[in-house]
Amino acid sequence: MGALGELLNGFGTALSPENLLYAFLGVLLGTAIGVLPGIGPAMTLALLLPLTYALPVTSALIMFAGIYYGGMYGGSTTSILLNTPGESASVVTAIEGNRMAKRGRAAQALATAAIGSFVAGTIATLLLALLAPTVAEIALLIGPADFFAIIVLAFIAVTSVLGSSRVRGLAALGLGLTIGLVGIDATSGQQRLTFGIPELADGIDIVIVAVGLFAVGEALWTAAHLRRAPIQIIPVGSGHMSRDDWRRSWKPWLRGTAIGFPFGAVPAGGAEIPTFLSYVTERKLSKHPEEFGHGAIEGVAGPEATNNASAAGGLVPLLTLGLPTTATAAILLVAIQTYGIEPGPRLFDTEPELVWGLIASLFIGNTMLLVLNLPLAPLWARLLRIPRSYLYAGILFFSALGAYAVNASPFDLFLLLAIGGLGFMMRRYGLPVLPAIIGVILGPFAEERLRTALQISDGDLGGLVTPLSVTVYVIVVLVLLWPLVRRLLPGKAAVPVLSEAAHEVEESHSHHGLTESVSAERGVGGEDRTP
Repeated sequence: MGALGELLNGFGTALSPENLLYAFLGVLLGTAIGVLPGIGPAMTLALLLPLTYALPVTSALIMFAGIYYGGMYGGSTTSILLNTPGESASVVTAIEGNRMAKRGRAAQALATAAIGSFVAGTIATLLLALLAPTVAEIALLIGPADFFAIIVLAFIAVTSVLGSSRVRGLAALGLGLTIGLVGIDATSGQQRLTFGIPELADGIDIVIVAVGLFAVGEALWTAAHLRRAPIQIIPVGSGHMSRDDWRRSWKPWLRGTAIGFPFGAVPAGGAEIPTFLSYVTERKLSKHPEEFGHGAIEGVAGPEATNNASAAGGLVPLLTLGLPTTATAAILLVAIQTYGIEPGPRLFDTEPELVWGLIASLFIGNTMLLVLNLPLAPLWARLLRIPRSYLYAGILFFSALGAYAVNASPFDLFLLLAIGGLGFMMRRYGLPVLPAIIGVILGPFAEERLRTALQISDGDLGGLVTPLSVTVYVIVVLVLLWPLVRRLLPGKAAVPVLSEAAHEVEESHSHHGLTESVSAERGVGGEDRTP
């Protein structure tokens, strides 16, 4: 049966009343959480992860996928109305979206963001359904040495594109790999980094690490920087996109999809770089370049389409290789693993109902999100008035409840607080959280693949050298040397524009009293950590 036939079977799973309900709950929660500044879909999934153990695996993942897409939609609302992105991929939307809102065109900005997200999400999900099975078949031919090389590429690429410096990215990755080493060595049976504490012999549960770094760390960071001044929200108003708005938006939607999906599908991709690239592209191709910086609708349509296309593309390496490319995808990987399922090349053969039901639910969730976002934008805007003190007190409560529910152990609560303190210090010193969580999740997997490859070669390091692994290592070297190479290249036309776009975001944030730069405070997968 081909991919389209399997997708039809997936719709049979996703359209059951129970799964429809969970899809609706997911997109509703995702949109609501995405609207709130500083709370992204990754934190939402981390909080809900311990509370969904009683759900069937397909229903739980369908709800999580709804939260994933809903958080992308909701992030545009706070970017446009408040000039404060709810999650990292909406940073670029703030450049033109907030200026449109100040000119009385908030409704049009929200509409082009919602429709563009729907168009891009639908096309990208269809590409996911068509390409993922082929990628899985190719991945079956990859040996342990090749997988180890690909994971190394994921480590290097994630640390190179996030945070304010590569050194900080590598430091965050080192912290994650260290946490992943805690426990008993599977080969020798020796305890590692347990410090004689019996509760650490089984390692640190990834759920506690995720909740601590994302939720507790964020709550402590926000409490330390809580502003007393009331938030000024621009009214949404009413109105529809004019014919001229449609004419200027549909091409950026398609271009954004074409840019976002490949970046998301690359192991170690993400949405930050392609959204900036989309903004630069629209600025160059626009027939109204004078409007950029003053509220150009193309500057909202393109990046928002790129954002959602990248989200769908990120599911390709997650489902076929077990490699997450964003913080939210990392939590989705944890959710799948908690049910004893290992994402990878064989997932499409061993769990077809789960995989195709999940992909089909993305089409359904996308449609639900369009219906929820177009008419209910003023309602979502009211969520911005929730006092931050109440909001983050609730987050701390549910974090503690979720951590205790994992093993019913009081020790886990102390561990949660310690990891939350680590998350706070990482934000304080500009260390991105995504490399840390990637290190915790993929570190043991990389160690296993490395040992397997060396066992096959009887300890010979030459066993790590294959045509594919050599190619991957060459890419790793190029990624590490790219800053030096870029300085030597004569043509750097796109770089000033990109830097200027980033400067505009930081400048607009400073007008709202935000004291930290966007690039330095992207804690969760590059997300804006400034409250």
